[in-house]
Amino acid sequence: MPRTTTPTTPTTTASATDGPTGAPGAHPAAAASTGAPGAHSAATTHTDVPAPTRLLAATSWEELVTSALLGTDRRPPAAASGTGPKDVAESGANGFAGSAGGVPGHAGPDGAAAALLNAAALHTVRRRAGLLPAPAAPRPDPAPADPRPPLPEAARSRLNRLLADRAAPSGSGGRRGTAPDLTELIPQWLATANLHGYRAPDAALPALLDAARARTDLRPHALAFAGPRGLWLAGLNPEWKFALRGASGSSLLPDVTDPEAVHQLWEEGLFAERVALLAAVRAHEAGAARVLLATTWAGERAEDRLMFVDSLRSGLSGADEDFLEQALADRSRNVRATAAELLSALPESALARRMAARALSCVSPGLTGTDPSVAVEAPHECDAAMQRDGVVALPPSGRGERSWWLGQLVESSPLAIWPERFGGRDAREIVALPVADGWSEELHAAWCRAAVRQRDPEWARALLGTPSTPPSNSPGTASLAERSKLLVVLPAAERAGWVAEFIAAHGLSEAFQLLGVCPTPWAEPLGRSVVDALEIARDAGSYPWSFSGVMGLAERCLNPAEAGHLEVLTTTPDEPADASPGANGYWSEAFQRLVSTLRLRAEMDAELAPGR
Repeated sequence: MPRTTTPTTPTTTASATDGPTGAPGAHPAAAASTGAPGAHSAATTHTDVPAPTRLLAATSWEELVTSALLGTDRRPPAAASGTGPKDVAESGANGFAGSAGGVPGHAGPDGAAAALLNAAALHTVRRRAGLLPAPAAPRPDPAPADPRPPLPEAARSRLNRLLADRAAPSGSGGRRGTAPDLTELIPQWLATANLHGYRAPDAALPALLDAARARTDLRPHALAFAGPRGLWLAGLNPEWKFALRGASGSSLLPDVTDPEAVHQLWEEGLFAERVALLAAVRAHEAGAARVLLATTWAGERAEDRLMFVDSLRSGLSGADEDFLEQALADRSRNVRATAAELLSALPESALARRMAARALSCVSPGLTGTDPSVAVEAPHECDAAMQRDGVVALPPSGRGERSWWLGQLVESSPLAIWPERFGGRDAREIVALPVADGWSEELHAAWCRAAVRQRDPEWARALLGTPSTPPSNSPGTASLAERSKLLVVLPAAERAGWVAEFIAAHGLSEAFQLLGVCPTPWAEPLGRSVVDALEIARDAGSYPWSFSGVMGLAERCLNPAEAGHLEVLTTTPDEPADASPGANGYWSEAFQRLVSTLRLRAEMDAELAPGR
């Protein structure tokens, strides 16, 4: 009985996994089939091909790979025209022993293995010689025109360097040295280019879209700079489909004044296209967007309804109330919650009045001894009517039910109800009143959320308090995240002035989040406050690594005109005895990098100036 053997893994695997490309040297038969020197040419006739190879030549490539990986004893390949594994093995035993293409001195399954390898080589040659061209795809529509002026040549070169640096592999961790970080300057360069109304060079569009795909913070500026040609290109590459999501002004969208084209895209478009279309119609005519949304609302998926209803934030007005009231009965809890939030931002809406009535029954004037105060009686239940109006019944872990319900009622109520409730006091006087029974933190936090939702600067000022007051004694909330949201409600100049005074009083350790919401470039006195605080921290021997985040912000946000004033800080002073070892050297590097970055930003601004 003949011995059964499995082809060894190296020989079999190499031939099988090399596939149709036919790696040279996989098997002697492969060399013969591909026309290696001294071997048969690719035009070898069937009479020159051993019988087992002829039988296997019609077997599919996938079947040959499977047999090679598993071994011909476990998975003999089935030959064409009804020839089965047994026939292949017999043919190998009878026709392969001692043949030129076989393994000398072996018959049976060994011959079948060699025949399999020969057939793989034959497949390779056939595939190389017989590849048919694919039918041509329809040509895309021509790219739309972009009438914006081209970049100046220096700015074009700068953009190429910025995008190339973004794609370069980052170095290892450690000290950053004194060279500017070009990657962090891309957002500012794009913002300045958009401010001057330049169009992106066509050749830079792929790299620009790749950068926007990798960094969501770049997308608004990158897509605005890419313009209609960038959006046209994004429509041709699935990896850039994200660009269509915000393409409200894109030439890829129909004219919003063409009802038939708008309706067709709304019915047949991809989700990203429909979101962009809804935003474009909303910007043109808010009521038309609402009507368009109503035509398919009942059949939309829950996650799509959530995105669509959230789009009503833009241009929100009392005209949206009826639609949002209907959304309060939606099947999705998230849709209901979003609709309730939008309605609560409309002080005259029926929901805002219902929430106000509930909140007034919970919060009222009181007396602490002979002094006025705020009395609180939190809700004892969350009934069905409250839940329909967006109150979430189940609190997060660690929160009490009653305080959770109270906060939702107060944040959803119009802030205008409280002065009348408290005898004509203004927001600052109401916030200063003591709150009975330990409800102060919950009540003030809810007022903070209401001020942010309703964009009320008077209440934002009252809840922020004076910048010199320590955060723990703030009249509103000690949370820097919540205070940052309150600051956004204030005008830009007032916001920057408030943060400058806060830094002067408390230093930089608690100011990072507050700096992030200030307009750039930082104007005086904010920029000077940051630099002074950094110098104080250096002279005090503080750990420089604790201020790396603020230093990074300063590189991007300080006015470039400050570079000359910072030269004195680039030297390395003597280290105090109690300073961290090497700290002053790090500080010197950080200030040198800051100065060089500011000067580079000044060069970039000059390159982008009109007329260059």
